[in-house]
Amino acid sequence: MAICLGFVSMDEHFKKTVLLVAFLNLGYFGIEFAVATSIGSVSLFADSIDFLEDTLINFLILNALGWSALRRAQMGKVLAGILLIPGLATLWMAWQKFMLPIPPAVLPLTIAGTGALVINLSCAIMLARFRHHTGSLTRAAFLSARNDAFANIAIVTAGLITIYIPSAWPDLIVGLSIALINADAAREVYIAATIEVSELVKS
Repeated sequence: MAICLGFVSMDEHFKKTVLLVAFLNLGYFGIEFAVATSIGSVSLFADSIDFLEDTLINFLILNALGWSALRRAQMGKVLAGILLIPGLATLWMAWQKFMLPIPPAVLPLTIAGTGALVINLSCAIMLARFRHHTGSLTRAAFLSARNDAFANIAIVTAGLITIYIPSAWPDLIVGLSIALINADAAREVYIAATIEVSELVKS
């Protein structure tokens, strides 16, 4: 069944939830980006860009509340492209790491990854109740938060592995895996948005 219901029935609680999620993502982006660049972590860098992406997605959702259903569905396709941005940024960072494969500092990597997990799980839980009641825009926000939580678990795992195996590869592998996860989320959101547009045009 197509996910085609719009924002007509959304109440103030939904708006406040999306706004809170946006600011949580923006705040942790700054923290994680600073840690990632200071220790040279590909996985944290990718995840920090994810936080910035999630911020943009949620602010776009708030702005789209007054749009027509068709315009919101079309924006879903745009957001599918936005979901790919972290992957492209990660590929660039990974290439730099290939050139100088120094393992990141374990303690900052693990702590930052754990903090990100707490933030993303909180956001996913807050958005979960809305994911089947709105269109592809909110689905994009939920999928991004959910996928980021899985990525954070992998980041923490990479940090723990690096304690015993001092290598850049665990961090690199996790960073590239995050890129693949976001690519799959982009595909899913694009398909949902395409179905919405098709059904709205026919109606």
